[in-house]
Amino acid sequence: MRKLIRSLASRVSRWYRSMSIQMVISLSFTAVAVVGILFIGLSLFWRFSTTTNRLQEDGSQRVLAQVNLNLDGYLRRMMRISDTMYFRVIKSTDLERGDISQQMNLLYEENRDALVSIALFGGDGSLVSATPLGSLKPQAAPAQQPWFTAATQRLENLHFFTPQVQNLFEDPSYSYRWVVSLSRHVELTRAGSTENGVLLVDMSFGGIEQICRDVELPGGGYLYLIDGNGELIYHPKQQMIYAGLEEENNLAAAGYRDGSHRESFGGRERQVTVKTVGYTGWKLVGVVPVAGLASNSYQMILFGASLILFSVFLLAFLNFRISEHISKPIRNLEQTVKQLEAGKEVEIEEDGCYEVRRLGHAIRSMTSTMRHLMEDIIQQEGEKRRSELEVLQSQINPHFLYNTLDSVIWMTEAGRYPEAIQMVTSLARLFRISLSRGSSIIPLRDELEHAGHYMTIQKMRYKNRFEVQIHADADTEGLYSLKLIVQPILENAIYHGMAAADGDGLITVHAYREEEDLLIDVSDNGLGMLPEMAGQLLDGSKPVPNRGKGSGIGVRNVHSRIRLTFGERYGLVIMSEPDMGTTVRIRQPALDESAAGRWKEAQP
Repeated sequence: MRKLIRSLASRVSRWYRSMSIQMVISLSFTAVAVVGILFIGLSLFWRFSTTTNRLQEDGSQRVLAQVNLNLDGYLRRMMRISDTMYFRVIKSTDLERGDISQQMNLLYEENRDALVSIALFGGDGSLVSATPLGSLKPQAAPAQQPWFTAATQRLENLHFFTPQVQNLFEDPSYSYRWVVSLSRHVELTRAGSTENGVLLVDMSFGGIEQICRDVELPGGGYLYLIDGNGELIYHPKQQMIYAGLEEENNLAAAGYRDGSHRESFGGRERQVTVKTVGYTGWKLVGVVPVAGLASNSYQMILFGASLILFSVFLLAFLNFRISEHISKPIRNLEQTVKQLEAGKEVEIEEDGCYEVRRLGHAIRSMTSTMRHLMEDIIQQEGEKRRSELEVLQSQINPHFLYNTLDSVIWMTEAGRYPEAIQMVTSLARLFRISLSRGSSIIPLRDELEHAGHYMTIQKMRYKNRFEVQIHADADTEGLYSLKLIVQPILENAIYHGMAAADGDGLITVHAYREEEDLLIDVSDNGLGMLPEMAGQLLDGSKPVPNRGKGSGIGVRNVHSRIRLTFGERYGLVIMSEPDMGTTVRIRQPALDESAAGRWKEAQP
């Protein structure tokens, strides 16, 4: 997979590099425009779909709210009839001395458009009074009916029941009517004492059916009514569901909270809106197929896609025409530059926009002086490099020569001829090695010998206040080193490391290899310095710290010479702590004779 991706990326990269500026501008503008159009189109479509779904959900909720309001009025009417019968009739009547039939008939007549019957039963299920029918069927057992047991077990509640066929009373017309029953516990007064009873109000189911049947939901939706357990109270296909020809997700809907939900039922996605009917625990459920909701979205998608395609083609055409006009002067200039690279003399046109004209003018001016500038730059760089090396190598402290000669005179006058001869001999060899026939890279043994002669002179001048040890590992034999890089480090060690030495000072020089590098460590057991001061010694952007005698410029010059000659990887590292001494590590490439010869030839 990674190889395939890399291959595709490589092809795209080659294709991009081979394209003209006109094609790049055209495709870039077109791609940006298409991305912008798609982003705006998708944003608008998402916004449209979200708003449409929200409006449809709000519409369904408003429809259910209106149906709930109508059902609430229907149920409140049942409750008012029950309250009126109980509190105004039953409560105020002693059944031993009075009769409630007339008042029950009057209440029935006032509400006969919605009522089917009103009946009052004793605590044992015996009929006390009923209207309009007053005779129970022989097989009727009111005390065993759910509405009766619910009223006797929960005395303080009103109990609504799902639709059922009214089959308690003898009906000469033999009609069976679907009713919605409301039962409640009542207290009956008989001969001054109270006893339990049950009041039953049956209202026609047709009222609920009419309220729910005339509801219209968008997208071919429908509405049904269930009780708290999910049993159907009303459904437009209720008979087919009971016959097993249709199915409904009513049991799952019983667990939904009020609001809108998405569900998958029967292989179809549906939007389900639920609204709980007060007092009863019943739930109104509105169902709208998602396919119905999306019918308008398809037309919007088709229209939007057509508009986007037309816009893309129009923008691509315009971008190609505009990019051709913009890129033509640049393409002409590019052809001119190719001819200049081939060594041809051509006339450079200054055409196009301001920037392209300025570019053409600059190329015209530049071609006439380019060759001379390149030669001048090469010559100046060579001279600059040579001058820097010469300056760094020439910065030798003249006081050393003056003090050495002064010491020779003093020894001669004092009759110390052997010591004076030794000092003059070391000084001569010191300068012989310093000259090195003008070469800046010399054998390592000569560089260490030069350091030895220098230390011989300094020991005599300082009256042997310190000892010197110079050692080179066997694997450094035959290696070459940059000239005069150890002596300035030794000078710095004497002036600053041995200032307080009194015969116990020690300076060591150790040359060794580390892989492809030659390292020379110059160590002393002197006073040392803070790490901050050690870092400042090599930082060319900061002044050399004032440390008394000796400027410290020699150490920085050695560092600069090594880096200028061999690169930034090489140079000095100073490791020092107060009262712990100092070690200066010189790092340069390990050059054998042939490699040193190549370096000498490469020097300006």
